[in-house]
Amino acid sequence: MTLNMENNSLMKSNIFTRFAIVFITGSVLASCSATSPDDKTAQLEKLKAEQAELAKQIEELEKQIPADSTTLTTAKAKEVLIADVTVRPFNHYIQTQGQVEAEDNILVSAKSMGVITHVLVQEGQSVAKGQTLAQIDNSVIILSIDEAKSQLELANTVYQRQKNLWDQKIGTEVQFLQAKANKESLDKRLASLYEQNEMAKIKSPINGTVDALQVKVGENISPGMPAARVVNTSNLKLTANISEAHVTSVKVGNKVLVSIPELKKEIEARVTFVGKTIDLMSRAFAVEIKLPSYADLRPNMTGVIKVVYFTEPAAVVVPVNVVQSVNHEKIVYVAEANGKNTVARRRIVTVAGVFDNLAQINSGIKPGERIITFGYQGLSDGQVIKM
Repeated sequence: MTLNMENNSLMKSNIFTRFAIVFITGSVLASCSATSPDDKTAQLEKLKAEQAELAKQIEELEKQIPADSTTLTTAKAKEVLIADVTVRPFNHYIQTQGQVEAEDNILVSAKSMGVITHVLVQEGQSVAKGQTLAQIDNSVIILSIDEAKSQLELANTVYQRQKNLWDQKIGTEVQFLQAKANKESLDKRLASLYEQNEMAKIKSPINGTVDALQVKVGENISPGMPAARVVNTSNLKLTANISEAHVTSVKVGNKVLVSIPELKKEIEARVTFVGKTIDLMSRAFAVEIKLPSYADLRPNMTGVIKVVYFTEPAAVVVPVNVVQSVNHEKIVYVAEANGKNTVARRRIVTVAGVFDNLAQINSGIKPGERIITFGYQGLSDGQVIKM
């Protein structure tokens, strides 16, 4: 109440002063009409000096009236939320998209020609390394093996007898050598037949899961024809291409954040391979990121990667949404004390980078200042705020 009375008094005094100036000026000019020109000039200079002094006092009083008026400032105050400007580590990164691949994603093919007689697994079945997936007709090979075994049995007997005679210096060396050569030849032939028999089996080269079967019983198959796909999802990687503009930034061992949209999951990993050549068409180089094993992670899924190439250990950061673009400038508003009030101050800032919904500020604000995080839209510099 006292403050309002003082304001009213000041306003009345202000108005009275203005009228006084006009009255005095008019009276003096009227009274000086009958005096000499030199007296009029001196009196005019004196009045101008007095007028300048009064104008200065009026300006000071006008500044004091709104600053001290509680009713006026309360009506104009805008509600906001604030947060302290902090210092924390900040990551600079390169973002691109890649594809999940299996290190062990094998298309198994046949090694020999023939008709499929047995398919021993089903799609989705787990298999071990070396397990037979399908069998090619090997009946002729089995007959040849049985024949070679009989011949080898006889050759071993002949060889053993010739060796015993030769040890006793009986018989000729040629007979002994012929028996030995015949035995060794049959040994090699039998080993070859066993190898052919194994080639008639289509086997899994890795531990994994049968992802697809491409053969059926009765079908004819030849060497090189695909028979099944076996995938091991415990050994996955993500491959991506990065623009050659970042060729000096990306290194093996760089931290990577991998986001898989389908799984709504973010995975932390490392760069395990960086290509040494630039693709002529895309002007990019390849990178690979080894991924941990997850039950729902599948080959050919897409992922968004953020390769962190530099970390600022002590950066001034603010929420990225509080940085506004006005007339090609980046601005934020901070809360600042102004007498008994708190006002918003407009700051022009430079943004060094954005990461994880935070912006690194290089200039314009300092740690410990209070930045306005809510209600900053539509603020003007010097506007009274309340928190």
